[in-house]
Amino acid sequence: QVQLVESGGGLVQAGGSLRLSCAASGRTFSSYNMGWFRQAPGKERAFAAATSWSGGTKYVDSVKGRFTISRDNAKNTVYLQMNSLKTEDAAVYYCAVDPVTGTVVLRTAPLAYKYWGQGTQVTVSS
Repeated sequence: QVQLVESGGGLVQAGGSLRLSCAASGRTFSSYNMGWFRQAPGKERAFAAATSWSGGTKYVDSVKGRFTISRDNAKNTVYLQMNSLKTEDAAVYYCAVDPVTGTVVLRTAPLAYKYWGQGTQVTVSS
């Protein structure tokens, strides 16, 4: 059974940093593209960042230069380093797996992703 578990969320002041982790189990995900999404209260789940199986990356414009997605295939884990956090970054952050293999095209639509974690809350105070 595939399971994704996010961790690393918390409360941070604006300008601070957090590092989110997403540990996957039940399958080896080294061949899959993986993404981070976020959902703020009253808003739809939205793309934040993604990494391809080969290490390519893609970011939503609002986090470029501040967030870094990375992966450790040996640990079956994906990370999201978030620096210079803003109040508008506050949300529940989810990691997810794109079930399509063999492509370096990074998709941004939540519906393209199949497996999801339970989410980790990020709160940014002003």
